[in-house]
Amino acid sequence: MEIPYTSKPRPDTGLYNAKVGIWLFLASEVMLFGALFSSYILLRVGALPEDWPSGLLNIPIGTFNTAVLIISSVTVVMAWASLKMNQFGKFKMYMICTVLCALAFLCIKSFEYRDKFLHHEVWLKNPIAVKHGDHETKVTRLTGHFENHAMFQTLAKVKAAGKDHIEFIADPHHYAEGKLEARKTGGEHPRVTIPVSEIQRLSAFVPAHSTYFAIYFTLTGLHALHVLGGAVVMAYICLGAKLWQRDPERQTNRVEVAGLFWHFVDLVWIFLFPVLYLL
Repeated sequence: MEIPYTSKPRPDTGLYNAKVGIWLFLASEVMLFGALFSSYILLRVGALPEDWPSGLLNIPIGTFNTAVLIISSVTVVMAWASLKMNQFGKFKMYMICTVLCALAFLCIKSFEYRDKFLHHEVWLKNPIAVKHGDHETKVTRLTGHFENHAMFQTLAKVKAAGKDHIEFIADPHHYAEGKLEARKTGGEHPRVTIPVSEIQRLSAFVPAHSTYFAIYFTLTGLHALHVLGGAVVMAYICLGAKLWQRDPERQTNRVEVAGLFWHFVDLVWIFLFPVLYLL
């Protein structure tokens, strides 16, 4: 039995079933991300300046990923237009480019996540002097990484390992003295020996670090799942040569529906990038 209105539009809506379905689905997605963005705004407005980290995300990487998604939006439209012009070969080329852009975005994001897992912040009980070239700064917080590039370190793990001090490679561009603030000192990263007894708290840049990183990983992680889902669907549509021969209009409709979802995913990132990286 053939499912009705998969290729031809419905008489009551003027749209085929899949297009009605995708718009209803995108409406629910707007409510989902709208609630998350609203939560971010309320938490951001209510946070004290010293409790809200800044300058900890890699803006050039975020900008490059934004360009990758914008390019993918163009290629998915070109894939749909190619089917409209009965050019299946060009459709496959553009669709493969879209999938590759999606995978490139996820790959870059994974390296960005890895960097957050490697970087740590140390809260100190008392200020210590950090010497960097001709500069010496008294700080109560340090950001940086361990000499052995350990991930997910906490004070409990350090104590359980029986260490009485840690060797920490501090970030010269992000000292903190009572609050988080940028200090442009340049040069190599200073190495600091910190007694474990002087550490009040130790955390990687993970959700447990702060409200900011909890929001960051929730929003970007959910978005990354959408990118992955879109990539899987478009890769499957690329294999639709038999459907194209049997019912070219239905294949074209599938690409249009996938493209609508992909444009939504790109639009979400257009909002995420300035909110998380620039503000």
